[in-house]
Amino acid sequence: MAALGGDGLRLLSVSRPERQPESAALGSPGPGLCCWVSVFSCLSLACSYVGSLYVWKSELPRDHPAVIKRRFTSVLVVSSLSPLCVLLWRELTGIQPGTSLLTLMGFRLEGIFPAALLPLLLTMILFLGPLMQLSLDCPCDLADGLKVVLAPRSWARCLTDMRWLRNQVIAPLTEELVFRACMLPMLAPCMGLGPAVFTCPLFFGVAHFHHIIEQLRFRQSSVGSIFLSAGES
Repeated sequence: MAALGGDGLRLLSVSRPERQPESAALGSPGPGLCCWVSVFSCLSLACSYVGSLYVWKSELPRDHPAVIKRRFTSVLVVSSLSPLCVLLWRELTGIQPGTSLLTLMGFRLEGIFPAALLPLLLTMILFLGPLMQLSLDCPCDLADGLKVVLAPRSWARCLTDMRWLRNQVIAPLTEELVFRACMLPMLAPCMGLGPAVFTCPLFFGVAHFHHIIEQLRFRQSSVGSIFLSAGES
């Protein structure tokens, strides 16, 4: 997915409902735009995403394979329907009616290389510390570690592990779709690109507070540790 930044920010106009020149910047704040529509739409997406996790009543913990499979289904349904919220928002606000939905959500070839490389670089920097700590704690050397990582048997075990699929595949893809691709185009015309970039993670962070309920329910840790972990997420 191309990033909503750099030279590819020619998506939205916020001054009038009719089509504007392609040079209009995504982050340009527009007069008269109903910001409450954008905020309410993002809040609805966040509540729908989290609420879908609890449509299945179960006494089992969240890491149980049966619970994970059910939540896969509900989260995928909500994620598939989330672009409809962007369409509804576009109709209500009149922002770029001629722009395709995929372009509005950042799916385009323009700027694809910096959009792919720069986030990868940021991710590598973010996890450099934990990776270094893991390499220091691991008794095997680099060659042995690469053999384990590249071994087909290791990947086969991962692909059959419901927790691994949730943490490494389903959760990142659906969260990026809902909390970034769908929310950022709705927030940027209202408050500008910069504030929108910092506001999207707030919806994402608040949505993760539901973990407190499950951890307190199953008493997985002390109350202080649970709230500290929720605050860090």
